[in-house]
Amino acid sequence: MAETIEWQDFEKIDLRVGTIVAARVNEKAKKPAYVLDVNLGDLGVKTSSAQLTVHYTPEALVGRQVLCVCNFAPKRIAGVVSEVLVTGFADTTGAIVLAGVERAVPNGARLH
Repeated sequence: MAETIEWQDFEKIDLRVGTIVAARVNEKAKKPAYVLDVNLGDLGVKTSSAQLTVHYTPEALVGRQVLCVCNFAPKRIAGVVSEVLVTGFADTTGAIVLAGVERAVPNGARLH
């Protein structure tokens, strides 16, 4: 189990929902990955590089709402400036299964 944190620590993490509006293969990635464009409402459309190729095709990702960490510093990954981290869970083989929402919510809505 991770270290216990205070409520103020949790509040520092900007977790928001966004809709994937475009997904394409990242040809420069050493490990198979997609470049995602995620609509985060008032925050705009942000780019993310994500290793989701085991369970998802680019076509299946478009229109899907995902949970993103929005306040990491941008990071260059395989030629892409990744502005947000799309979250998920590792399955029994280590492949990522996306975290999302049960029902549609407005893009940019913050996790409480």
